[in-house]
Amino acid sequence: MDELGTEYLRDVAERLAGLRRNAERAAAQVDDRAFFAAPDAETNPIAVNMKHVGGNLRSRFTDFLTTDGEKPDRERDDEFVAEGETRAGVEAAWARGWEVLEATLASLAPADLLRTVHIRGEGMTALSALNRALAHLALHTGQIVLLAKHYAGPAWQTLSIPRGQSKTYRP
Repeated sequence: MDELGTEYLRDVAERLAGLRRNAERAAAQVDDRAFFAAPDAETNPIAVNMKHVGGNLRSRFTDFLTTDGEKPDRERDDEFVAEGETRAGVEAAWARGWEVLEATLASLAPADLLRTVHIRGEGMTALSALNRALAHLALHTGQIVLLAKHYAGPAWQTLSIPRGQSKTYRP
C-alpha cells in the first residue's frame, strides 16, 4: 500500500503542477483587457477563474486533514467578481492557493490517503478529495486556456503539440 500511495501522491502532484503551468502559460499570452474580459454575461473571465481557483485551493487545503475544506473566512461569492481587482492581485491570490496545495501535498504520507476529510460537512477520503480537486482544476484550467486562446487569436502559442505536427512526436 505504501508504494501505491507514494506513487499516487507523486503522480497527482505532477498532474496538478501541469494544470497550473498550462493555465499560467495561457494567461500570460493575453493583455489585461483580455484577462478581465468575458465573452458573455454567463462566462467567467480568466481573472475570475484564477481568483476562484486561488480561493478554493486556499480553503480546501489549509489544515486539509483536520478542518473542513470550506473555511468560515472564505467568501466564495466574492471570487466570482473581478470589478476593482488588478491582475497582480488576482495572480497573487492564485499563487497563494497553489502554495497551500503544494505544501499540503508535500506533507502527505501514503497512510493519509485513507483518512477522512470533510468538505462542506461531507466526509470523504483524502484520496477522493484530491481527485475532486484534480477534476475541479482541470475544468477551470480548460476554461482559462480556451479564453486565452480565443483572445490571443493568431498570436496564440500552443501549449502542446502544434496543429498538424503530431507525426513529428511519434517514437
